[in-house]
Amino acid sequence: MTDPPRRRRYGRIILVLLILCVVGLIVWLVVNSFSTPKVSNAPDDARAPGATRVKVEVLNATKTKGLARRATLYLRERGFDVVGSGNVTEQRATTIVYDRSSHPEWARQVARAMNAPVVARPDSSRYLDVTVLVGADWRPPALPFHP
Repeated sequence: MTDPPRRRRYGRIILVLLILCVVGLIVWLVVNSFSTPKVSNAPDDARAPGATRVKVEVLNATKTKGLARRATLYLRERGFDVVGSGNVTEQRATTIVYDRSSHPEWARQVARAMNAPVVARPDSSRYLDVTVLVGADWRPPALPFHP
């Protein structure tokens, strides 16, 4: 049988550990709320033109895994035809949209959806209209919750 002073000591140790865990959780939540960049506020009407097939390539220019896939799903939901996605070694802080086919209005629509600037970089060797380099500033919309 344990004596009462030893029991109190174990109880105090457990109480201190619980308090440290709660304080650590609060600090972690506060730090993450300040360090998370704002979610992009793309307008709802930033969609692909009606009867036009805009071919888009999405490239992840960050160390965040799966960002190109999330951007691909996001752009496809908005009607764009994402024909390729992947990663690039170049690391970017901001997202950029390249107009590859000299159709600036298509590139502007993609840029509105991604909340990013457009740069004209025609490239007839690619069978694309637009290339998106997803930077660290882009935040995908929240995934739907399916319980």
